Amino acid sequence: MSTEWEGVEAKKPLLVAGNNRASIWVVVASTAVAVAGSFVFGISVGYSSPSQEGIMRDLHLSLAEYSVFGSILTIGAMLGAILSGTIADQVGRRSAMAISDVFCVLGYLLIVFSKNSVWLDLGRLSIGCGIGLLSYVVPVYISEITPKNLRGRFAAVNQLMICCGASLAYALGTCITWRTLAIVGVTPCLLQLVGLLVIPESPRWLANVGQPGALEEALQKLRGKETDISEEATDIKDFTEQLQHLPQSKMLDLFQKDYIHAVTVGVGLMVLQQFGGVNAICFYASEIFVSAGFSSGNTGMLAMVAVQIPMTALGVLLMDKAGRRPLLMVSAAGTCLGCLLVGLSFLSKEHHWAKDLNVVLALAGILVFTGSFSLGMGGIPWVIMSEIFPIHMKGSAGSLVTLVSWLGSWIVSYAFNFLLLWSSYGTFFMFASICGLTIVFVDQLVPETKGRTLEEIQASMNTSLAPVSSGINQVA
Repeated sequence: MSTEWEGVEAKKPLLVAGNNRASIWVVVASTAVAVAGSFVFGISVGYSSPSQEGIMRDLHLSLAEYSVFGSILTIGAMLGAILSGTIADQVGRRSAMAISDVFCVLGYLLIVFSKNSVWLDLGRLSIGCGIGLLSYVVPVYISEITPKNLRGRFAAVNQLMICCGASLAYALGTCITWRTLAIVGVTPCLLQLVGLLVIPESPRWLANVGQPGALEEALQKLRGKETDISEEATDIKDFTEQLQHLPQSKMLDLFQKDYIHAVTVGVGLMVLQQFGGVNAICFYASEIFVSAGFSSGNTGMLAMVAVQIPMTALGVLLMDKAGRRPLLMVSAAGTCLGCLLVGLSFLSKEHHWAKDLNVVLALAGILVFTGSFSLGMGGIPWVIMSEIFPIHMKGSAGSLVTLVSWLGSWIVSYAFNFLLLWSSYGTFFMFASICGLTIVFVDQLVPETKGRTLEEIQASMNTSLAPVSSGINQVA
């Protein structure tokens, strides 16, 4: 899909090379504070697996009671997702992150001092609300503060820190108690709360709430004292001024012709991400390894962690070089291959082929899937979500997309064991088909956002913003 924005380059660099390199460190520091929330997200997702044995023993919980504790995080995240856009739009990006930290700190403290399953569940629910809000506001904040030539790379750090947080929870959970691990979860929340006091607010949010002076001050701080921000500030102001004449979108308004392309891309990527089988493999990898013929799932789990973080880091490095679309299609092709290999391992086991073949196919399939997913499908849908929606519809659209992601996560996690009973190899062949469909979806509908300002991307995808594009061209 060609648009008037494709290939457009700004006449001035957003960061002046050479004379003001120190300016980039404000963006780096602000991103580091934001992704502390991503680290909390990762720890929270990874917390329940290594803590299961200790919690069930110390609090005398049944497996059913512990299953409620594990799964209620997703329910809380859906609640947080529903409110995420409204909160971030009403109080700002920094305050929204602070609110999420309060939810997470409260939740972890309830777990630390819990005496029964009620305290545990309330704590886990509170943490879920916090990370549901964080999963929306962190990528949005990063995309709104970074220069266009660095935006993808910085936004992708969100996924890298989620992986690091989950890996830390898995590793520490083997050597410290579950209460101590909950205290570890509080630490990045407190660090983020302190950091939020000094980092600048999103310039685009400040423009949207009618604070042009604060916008220029925040943008100057982000770009550096010696950088000429006049062109970028003018573009943001003009674009936002045009948006003021449009009605603040509600959830049902998102399905009008003007916005349907952006909504289709945002929601579609999240649906394909979740229904491609990622949670089935992540949550049940140990069981899959055992079912395929491994004596224990520990070896496979360690191999997954060893692959996940380097591949996510590689995706971060390639984001602004290769572009979003190529990485997404390569990632989807890899996850398709991984699911096919896992499916073949179960087919091999059912037909009593060589046992070694089962094990090799299962290990290779899960590692290929994990590495490929980490390269692109894990983080890029969140990056694109933060880029394609204009500020006047970002709250409702972002809430919808985030809710769809968490709802899909819950559906797949809940249904996976039933699907395995239906057909183990058929389940993974179905996941492979969805991954294959992702390649077609990206090729036909997903725009390339590399090297373009948020205003350019949003004007090209929303028909009601056509007049805005003319205005920005005149400014440029």
